[in-house]
Amino acid sequence: MHHPEDARITHRQIRALLDAGHEVTFVAPFTHCNVTPSQGIRAVDVPRAVGLHRSRALRASSSALRRASRDADLLLVHDIELLLTLPRRRPPTVWDVHEDTIAALDTKSYLPGPLRGVLPPLIRAIESRAERRLHLILAEEAYRARFPGPHPVVPNHTYVPPTPPPPPGDSRVVYVGHISAARGAAEMIEVARRLRPYGIRLDLIGPADAAVRPMLRDAQREGVLDWFGYVPNRHALRMAEGALAGLSLLHDLPNYRQSTPTKIIEYMARGIPVVTTPLPNAASLVGRVDCGTIVPFGEAGPDAGAVTDPASESASDTVTDAVVRAVLRLRDDPNRRAAMGTRGYVEALNHYHWPAVAGEFVALLERWAEAPGPAPRPGSTRPRITGTRPAGAYR
Repeated sequence: MHHPEDARITHRQIRALLDAGHEVTFVAPFTHCNVTPSQGIRAVDVPRAVGLHRSRALRASSSALRRASRDADLLLVHDIELLLTLPRRRPPTVWDVHEDTIAALDTKSYLPGPLRGVLPPLIRAIESRAERRLHLILAEEAYRARFPGPHPVVPNHTYVPPTPPPPPGDSRVVYVGHISAARGAAEMIEVARRLRPYGIRLDLIGPADAAVRPMLRDAQREGVLDWFGYVPNRHALRMAEGALAGLSLLHDLPNYRQSTPTKIIEYMARGIPVVTTPLPNAASLVGRVDCGTIVPFGEAGPDAGAVTDPASESASDTVTDAVVRAVLRLRDDPNRRAAMGTRGYVEALNHYHWPAVAGEFVALLERWAEAPGPAPRPGSTRPRITGTRPAGAYR
């Protein structure tokens, strides 16, 4: 289940719909996540599905979707589980595909081994059925390979400040996003420990998987790093401004190989040099723009050390060695880090600014909402939109 403050749903898609004059009903686990709904939306609170305990949340979501979609002109769903609970009588329905669900199974530590073998055929069947019956939006060009039909791509861009952000500083490294073992939690803790004697601290901004929370708490108690927990995306990115570098130490897993981590674009948008592992799209972007450093995967990865980009650190280094050296080089060369920050910002502003694609997203939903289906309510000049999440929500 996604968080009610999910950046793609809440701060991009819902905001674009509200700005276009639509009414939005947002079904999400507000209470569970301790989130106050934003003004301008009709909020429907549901439980959050967690781990293997999902039946109660899915039943509540099914009921909420049935009620919320009665007077809606379009239903937008963001989670594959909800495809199993869609109301039989519903308006035109859109599935926003923003994850490779099968590839993501490797990152679900709560799934028992036998279940991992059973789920892929079931997921493929659900996706095939959804393609036949629903409209699809893809968040990545690479997702086209999963679906034979032609489907529009609405990329997961971000808001880029209209004026250049402050230059990178020299005493703080940041990570913004969900924290897990697969996203480099252990490596980041070791990097923080190694950087501490140099007067450089690590700020971790984001929620964490249960499996890594104890090590994060221990590191924070030791004074090794600062872990702020969940912070709404817009505030988290303001907190990140002025950092020496932004980390993206994703492991070499199928779920990450075909996408560009959004956090890299967010670092660039805030003028922060990037330090990233060599996932293909991430390495290509950072290497082409020269807005950061590419480091090897962790030793546990199947392609550890397999670095071919000339901007990469030595293949013989561990990821922590490479990250520490990259950060210290940036600290010692203010002109280099400022130039990287500027190049990243300009690239993000010119090619990854969400408002540049927001209009296309809204136009898609408007066109689909006007297709044969429930008639608009009297006096309505804009379709009413119902957004949903892993328990009914919007992304």
